[in-house]
Parts: sequence; structure tokens; C-alpha cells
Amino acid sequence: MRGDRSEAATPERTLSSGLHARLEEDRHEPGVFTLIVDGTPQSSVDLENPQNLHFEYVRRIGHAVDLVAPLGSPITALHLGGGALTLPRYVAVTRPGSRQQVIEYDSGLVDFIRENLPLPRGEQVRIRHGDAREVLGKLPPGLRGTVDLVVVDVFAGARTPAHVTSREFYALIAPLLSERGIVAVNVADGAGLAFARGQAATLASVFTDTAIATDTQMLKSKRFGNVVMFASNAPLPFERMPRLLAADPAHAKLVAGRELVNFVAGAAPVVDATAIPSPPPARSIFLSRP
Repeated sequence: MRGDRSEAATPERTLSSGLHARLEEDRHEPGVFTLIVDGTPQSSVDLENPQNLHFEYVRRIGHAVDLVAPLGSPITALHLGGGALTLPRYVAVTRPGSRQQVIEYDSGLVDFIRENLPLPRGEQVRIRHGDAREVLGKLPPGLRGTVDLVVVDVFAGARTPAHVTSREFYALIAPLLSERGIVAVNVADGAGLAFARGQAATLASVFTDTAIATDTQMLKSKRFGNVVMFASNAPLPFERMPRLLAADPAHAKLVAGRELVNFVAGAAPVVDATAIPSPPPARSIFLSRP
């Protein structure tokens, strides 16, 4: 995927799920590709520098990768939702020797990414195919209590399916965490943030410590976007997180403690019986010029 972009075809494919995937190379940064599934940008990969995280919410999860353990030391990571394997690449380059597993529903998407944006040889990244919740229940018993990072970034098109938003779902993750383990959840929501408040309440009902990171306009319910949520069975090691968020190109705020209680504002934890998919964004949000 090198050479003159004007002469190169844009890789695209109809996936086994019926969704359409394509990879677009950045006009100004050759070697940076965005995965778009059914019109929704899902991942961005810099092949030359995997530490270059373009999407705001991915950078915020990247900060958790940096803080979960001493810098450079290997971790065990589980990614629910593969996308273009952006975060597995980041973990691999910043924490050499890490063991990683990715659960991705669409095997066609994995094949598409491997063909066009291959992982470096020798990386310890295992791909498991299937529904995230179903596969969680079938993971090897040896993983219990060993996983340092679980990333939940499950989308069907532009929406998170209901069955991976409930208390019962997160209760499957909690026993997997190591003593220092962190869960990072990408939540998409719009005006009012009702869905995000429900997810924060749900995580707080399962884990000991919870925090969220997003920009102030999202907190004011002014626009559709991403709220990254973090949870752990131990106190989150986030003393440096506010400074890291403030230094990002798109500044964000860490909300924890009493501020998080105020954010939740009495929202009830979500259970299987009440779970709904995340709200759909307006299609105009993702319009891109040809």
C-alpha cells in the first residue's frame, strides 16, 4: 500500500456480516489509514509509527495502556472488538513481549486488515472469532486473574449491541482482571448522555473504582461523540491521567469521585432485561469528501 496514492485503488470489501469496509489513506500523511465500516470511521493506523494514535478516544485508552504498569514492561491484554488492530499494535510497540488476544465477530474484517495492514511478524496477538460475550464465557480458565487491560470497543456498524452493555456482561470481565487490571470502554452517545450515564452506573456497580474521560463539550451534552470509561477492581492508577489528557491535541477531562457521582445523576445500572443498543449518530457526522 505504498506509492502514488492517486494511482492506488482504495481497498474495500463486503464483509461476512454484510457490512462494507474500506481503507482510506490520509491525504496529508502517507502510511496512515482509516478503516471505515458502513460509512463509520472505526480505526486509524499509522504503519510507520503505531504509537501515533489519531482518534481522540483511542489516545485516551492509550494513556491507560501507559499507566497500567511500569513503562515498557509487558502486559496481558484482551481486546473485545478488533477494528484495524490499532491498540494491539500500540501495546506491542510500547510494551514488547506483551501477550494479547483479540475477539472479533467478523472474520472477514480480520482477513481484510491482515491482508492490507499486516501486523509485524513475531507479535504475540491471537485472534479469536465470534461474539464478544459468547467468547468471553469460553476463554481458558488460566486467564482468570491475569489480564492487565481489557478494551471494550464493540460496534455493529455505528452502534454498540445491547448485550455487551449490561451488568451481566461486565461481570464476565471482572474475574479476568489481574490485581492491577483496568477495563477501558468506548461509549458513543449524544445529547443528554443518557446512555453514557447508564454505562457509568453499570461499571460502578461491578467494579471498585470507575472514571471517565471526555471533552468538556461532551460533558455539556452539546454534541455526539465518545466517552471513554475506565474501571478496575483496585484504585485506578491515574495520578498522571489529567496531565496526559490536557496535553492531547483535543483536550479532555478526567471525571472521577464526586464529579462522577454527579455525572451519573441517579442513572440505574443496566441489566440484560433493560439493555438497549447505543444511540445511532446522524449520518452527517461521518461524511467525508471524496
